[in-house]
Amino acid sequence: MSTPRTIAFLILALAAGIFTNTATAQRNGFGLGLVLGEPTGFAFKGWMDSRSAIDGALAWSFLHSTSFHVHVDYLIHTEALTKRGDMPAYYGIGGRIKTGGRGSDRIGVRVVGGLAYYVPGSPIDIFVEIAPILDFAPSTDFQVNGGIGARYFFR
Repeated sequence: MSTPRTIAFLILALAAGIFTNTATAQRNGFGLGLVLGEPTGFAFKGWMDSRSAIDGALAWSFLHSTSFHVHVDYLIHTEALTKRGDMPAYYGIGGRIKTGGRGSDRIGVRVVGGLAYYVPGSPIDIFVEIAPILDFAPSTDFQVNGGIGARYFFR
């Protein structure tokens, strides 16, 4: 793990320890955190209702060349796969813009699927996801992103 990633992870862990209270990372509020993988950066999630949310990331992509990556997804959550209220599966669709790398500027559509875990007794969720991407500009290309992350939810 690189030094910036290690520092960011330690800051998130420290903040979680300081700000953890009796609230739980339920299906409301707005969360900020980190995602590690492809891409790596800052993750956010805002609940619209008890099943749907908007999430995204401001991150860096290291695939082919270093680029700035922004994505936003509309998500639906379900317990149908896990049968657990504290670990829902989710799926959704969104868009992504990747820019800044030599020849790597892209605009595409993401189809995302993942699993979240709401840490009991805290306003934190941990997630893992995979997202096939179909870029359509400047040319058609197919990629797959994936990552693991955590968010702290503010109310």
